[in-house]
Amino acid sequence: MRFRVTALDAASATAIHEMEALDEQDARRQAAARGLRVLAVDIARFRRSRRAKLALVPFSNELIALLEAGLTLVEAIDALTEKERDEAVRTVLEGLRRRLYEGQSLSVALGEFPSSFSALYVATVRASEKSGAIPEALRRYVAYQEQINLLKKRLINASIYPLVLLATGLLVVLFLVGYVVPRFSGIYEDIGGELPFASKMLMQWGRLLDAHGAAIFAGFVILLGILINVVMRPATRAAAGRLLLRIPSLGRQAQIYQLARLYRTVGMLLRGGLPVVTAFEMTRGLLTANSQPRLAAATRQVREGQSLTDALTAQGLTTPVAERMLRVGERSGNMGEMMERIAAFYDEELSRFVDVATRLIEPAMMAVIGLVIGGIVVLMYFPIFELAGSIR
Repeated sequence: MRFRVTALDAASATAIHEMEALDEQDARRQAAARGLRVLAVDIARFRRSRRAKLALVPFSNELIALLEAGLTLVEAIDALTEKERDEAVRTVLEGLRRRLYEGQSLSVALGEFPSSFSALYVATVRASEKSGAIPEALRRYVAYQEQINLLKKRLINASIYPLVLLATGLLVVLFLVGYVVPRFSGIYEDIGGELPFASKMLMQWGRLLDAHGAAIFAGFVILLGILINVVMRPATRAAAGRLLLRIPSLGRQAQIYQLARLYRTVGMLLRGGLPVVTAFEMTRGLLTANSQPRLAAATRQVREGQSLTDALTAQGLTTPVAERMLRVGERSGNMGEMMERIAAFYDEELSRFVDVATRLIEPAMMAVIGLVIGGIVVLMYFPIFELAGSIR
């Protein structure tokens, strides 16, 4: 929350300062730390506060380097605060430093800035504070986040070329139907003669776009906005998820993607020292709305004394390979590492599927777009071909 603080500076001059703070007391503490004498504190309304864009992976890497260099935690946060140039991020780090000086633990201090530090990050640090291995826990979180980002990057990269190809094809089709076809339509009207039915329909569409292009474009934009609004609703996304799971190949890969995220996150938390039930409760949001009740049921079964493998298997949150690996992890007592290995196994399977699907989708889309554009061109020139034949 952003506050407007009216205060006296060292020269007894009145000035207004705006700062990010949790509440009014926190704003007063920040002003006092700057040597200001507070006169009034108000919420800064009608102005949007800029959210701190704190990148957790670089922040964690820098903190690890400073701690392993021999600096204390407070000294490391001091150094990171002094070097920061972004005002919003610096405000967060100053608040973090102030709470450390007040004697709070790092996890408690991090928890007071939920917009910058996720619950998963705070839980990772909290679990490591008991053993004092904060650098190791942060390194584990960095590795986890890099794996998640790598998987997302693979999926995004695989979808870029098909989307560009689809957009290019649509633009070419719109250019032909909206610009070229109306010109041909005028030529055929001057020549006269009966057009084939398909060519006649194409010419009518072209004339319609040429005459009412602005209205059709505005209607398309409005329809697209409504469609995006409907798609972003949780109920629509849940229905789409259920529909996707019914498609044999895509449904399995969607489930694999969810399980990979679930197992990697739970494995990291277990290696950090958190109990299984707590790890499950924290990671429930990683699953879709359709799968969250199953994870809640598995959590309840584990709490009641059932083994982890049996609970996940009963709720359909495993595969045959994962079930066997989980049982091995239970026997060896190394469940956290085993879950991370299962996630890596899932990542490899998903990567292979993405590579094969990309190789199949790209030529298929090129063939479909080529057929559509070729069909439009043929329908435009078909009357000319007939006219040339009659002249002969």
